[in-house]
Amino acid sequence: MDISFIEILKAVFLGIVEGITEWLPISSTGHMLLVDEFITLDASDAFKEMFFVVIQLGAILAVLLLFWNKMFPFQFKDKSSPVIKKDTFSMWMKVVVACIPGAVVTLLFDDYIEAHFHTPLVIAAALIVYGIAFILIEDWNKKRTPAVKRLGDITYKTAFIIGLFQVLSIIPGTSRSGSTIVGALLIGVSRVAAAEFTFFLAVPVMFGLSAIKILKFGFSFTGTEAVILAVGTAVAFLVSVLVIKFLMGYIKKHDFKVFGWYRIILGIIVILILGF
Repeated sequence: MDISFIEILKAVFLGIVEGITEWLPISSTGHMLLVDEFITLDASDAFKEMFFVVIQLGAILAVLLLFWNKMFPFQFKDKSSPVIKKDTFSMWMKVVVACIPGAVVTLLFDDYIEAHFHTPLVIAAALIVYGIAFILIEDWNKKRTPAVKRLGDITYKTAFIIGLFQVLSIIPGTSRSGSTIVGALLIGVSRVAAAEFTFFLAVPVMFGLSAIKILKFGFSFTGTEAVILAVGTAVAFLVSVLVIKFLMGYIKKHDFKVFGWYRIILGIIVILILGF
């Protein structure tokens, strides 16, 4: 097994990019595809297609680590049988409802989207459009009081509507967390509750997408591919732990407009680079 040190460095860099961008509403997939235009992994297109999704499992493991007490639906008391935490179990049922629209659209259109929309121009356009949306929605929200202030106040109806917005993230550059947060803010969910629900929603979504990509790719990894995937995922996990802690502290005092401006500026830069 001959592993290039340069390829390992690329995997580390991509892991850092994934860990930072997965939870900030700026599109992790969009950033990964843009980075790959300049720092290309020496691997097959089929492997990279799988890698850009499965590496996100590292970010999901970070969420499970930090929110385990909120997410684990069972409680053990002494040596007795586990007790179901009704509020947590109910939240997971709402997550299932929210996942339905995205699951249907992904199964029907994922291959078509990858074939026709995974381009720098589409990513740039999505970055700009949703950047503008964040700024406009946050300005609008200044005059409103959130109807849903806590995670536990999210209803099945609210969860399903957020799930409909998550469908938008099938277009690269949109951002899965960005689309769900935009939807949540529009229907009156607080920033903190929107972010926490996004964390819950990410777990089954990313495990499901990763399973689809791995099954599509097959389990015939070369030694180099296995190492690159492991390194990228591990780095994404470590960076995500830090980013999630930062985000939860940040949104308690600030809005999402800074991420909107970042998206717009990055989108314009990409378009300018394409133009020249």
